[in-house]
Amino acid sequence: MKYIEPHAHMVSRVTDDYVKITMAGCQAICEPAFWAGFDRSSVQGFFDYFCQLTEHEPKRAGKFGLPHFCWLCINPKEAEDVKLAEEVIAIIPKFLDGPNVLGIGEIGLNKNSRNELKVLELHVDLAAGHDQLILVHTPHLEDKLKGTRLIVDVLKNDKRIRPERVIIDHVEEHTIKLVLDSGMWAGMTLYPESKCTPARAIDMVEMYGNERLWMNSACDWGVSDPLAVPKTALEMKKRGHAVDAIEKLVLQNPTRFLSQCPKFKLG
Repeated sequence: MKYIEPHAHMVSRVTDDYVKITMAGCQAICEPAFWAGFDRSSVQGFFDYFCQLTEHEPKRAGKFGLPHFCWLCINPKEAEDVKLAEEVIAIIPKFLDGPNVLGIGEIGLNKNSRNELKVLELHVDLAAGHDQLILVHTPHLEDKLKGTRLIVDVLKNDKRIRPERVIIDHVEEHTIKLVLDSGMWAGMTLYPESKCTPARAIDMVEMYGNERLWMNSACDWGVSDPLAVPKTALEMKKRGHAVDAIEKLVLQNPTRFLSQCPKFKLG
């Protein structure tokens, strides 16, 4: 089945993973800026990273005929240093016209601190000022519900932000309704051991439907599966979901959201 991988951190993956997802039917991959596994110490480190996302990683994906798109930001895990965040945010506009840049992300909160909130607001202002799509990271475990509420409030408070141009990722059973009720899109991140297993994701689809909803595999530094989306699609089929309903969730929905950026085109 054809699908889109709308959120995968491929800089943390080996090239063999590109082979696997291409053979599984992936039509495009979208890579948000995220944590490098350690805290970067200077704005130059982020400049080089943005070059990697906009120049080098698309070439690696291109070897397999796979369109590669990206999002830019300073990740919430590194947002406690407000001065560094301001310096990083100041260089992002230089990259926004890149042919594979979809918008600002993955912004959000990690520990729900005041500094993280300040940096989130700076990112939202940047996105609004440059008419960019927004991809949001929500905190983990006990911080998730409070953090999701704070994030939704920040986005709603900026009247320039249109909710249909925002996707809030890593939703779980206790946050998905809050996100969908806000008019924003919701992303379910599929992990073997944390965040959201395929079975839980399918349960949420059965409870809340498949409007303004997508699934992604994340593919990051932790235990993760680059084939989580097609495997979950197969599990949906086993549970009796119609093929067209599955295709809507894994292909049509991400295409619909991402196509709000005119740069997003499938090969």
